[in-house]
Amino acid sequence: MIDVKHIEYLKNVVGEDDIKTDKAHLRAYSYDATKEHFYPEAIVFPENEEEISKILKYCNENKIVIVPRGAGSGFTGGALPVKGGIVLAVEKYMNKILEINDKDMVAVVQPGVINSHLQKEVEKRGLFYPPDPASMDYSTIGGNVAENAGGMRAAKYGLTRDYVMCLRAVLPNGEIIRAGKRTIKDVAGYNVRDILIASEGSLAVITEITLKLLPKPRMKKTYMGIFENVEDAMNAVYKSLADGAMPVAMEFMDSLVVKALREKLGVNLPDWAGALLIGDVDGNVEEEINYQLGILEKSFIENGAKEFIATAEEEKSKEIWFARRNASQSITIYGSKKINEDISVPRSKLPDALKGINEIGKKYNLTVPCFGHAGDGNIHVNVMVDGNNEDEVKKGYRAVEEIFKLVVDMGGTLSGEHGIGLSKAPFMKIAFSEAEMNLFKRIKNAFDPNGILNPGKMGI
Repeated sequence: MIDVKHIEYLKNVVGEDDIKTDKAHLRAYSYDATKEHFYPEAIVFPENEEEISKILKYCNENKIVIVPRGAGSGFTGGALPVKGGIVLAVEKYMNKILEINDKDMVAVVQPGVINSHLQKEVEKRGLFYPPDPASMDYSTIGGNVAENAGGMRAAKYGLTRDYVMCLRAVLPNGEIIRAGKRTIKDVAGYNVRDILIASEGSLAVITEITLKLLPKPRMKKTYMGIFENVEDAMNAVYKSLADGAMPVAMEFMDSLVVKALREKLGVNLPDWAGALLIGDVDGNVEEEINYQLGILEKSFIENGAKEFIATAEEEKSKEIWFARRNASQSITIYGSKKINEDISVPRSKLPDALKGINEIGKKYNLTVPCFGHAGDGNIHVNVMVDGNNEDEVKKGYRAVEEIFKLVVDMGGTLSGEHGIGLSKAPFMKIAFSEAEMNLFKRIKNAFDPNGILNPGKMGI
């Protein structure tokens, strides 16, 4: 337990109302989207960077564990206090958009800003912040940076990393640093900015983020290709992109997801439909959009699509996107517990990856529906099990381990956007050599020699 004198010090820093040790608060900050529980010993709500600096300096000197937290929406336990200590929660005060600059086309935000709030504000200026994780209505920019979040628009626009220009952060010893610059080009010094991105709050506490913005595209159309089988759909993905298509998104659903959408949600899809590809194309002139749609339609049909639909009508677009946005909810017909992984492979390996995942599912007699971001090779693999059957759950995790080995052998990775956190930490040695893991540990030790900042994550 944290000594009373430490609690009293923290009260002096943030004020008595902004440190909580009651059971209700400890429970509320003990879990994330994984729904696993690890109880902290206190929750602290800092108001600014200076308070964070004082807190970290004191905790480092007294070897008190600190876990930074945004919205707690992560799927891998990245913000769980697995070793107790203090949760440093930024959502209460550090949630302001500090600047939107039309000339430099940047936004400066605090880490607790909600993603969708930022998007709405910049779009009022005719600007555009592309990263759109599924959790965008509640996840924070700080959390997005800590996990390098992706989203459906990543096929064309990339990940959070591609929009972070610079960061302010507090090191575990309380020192404040700036990583990166507010310039288009910057090649001076080591690239500390990119080391902090996706570090899952294990190296420093991010306090300010400068983000690159783009002009908002003026027009958008939605498309859907309907295929008889997932192999044809996966071939159509990389072949259409190789032909020059640049869709904003290219999302896929396999036959199990299509069946679930029909049976659980009543989505109007043909009985023969075995896979879907759904996405948007954007641009500033209609000719540009129609040219892109022409490439997609031609390639889809050549690679087995039986139907191709394109529309600019908002209601029809919502109807098409309803299928993708409800894929996760629909597959609960296959099991009460979903072991959800977000592996990523080179796009040309998508057909082989889906085939291999299907074979692993059959080997363990488990249903494994897949959907996700085919345009960037990111597959959401859902191993469905009976959550009340301990043996079946264990079998599900054995299947997951085989899936990880399969995708790593294909040149893929354990995570495309959810991060490693706690749940994937045991599998890091599948993807990284001993020398690489040792390098990660040395980097961690250079930033945090006392190991106080978000310990127990990423297998480090």
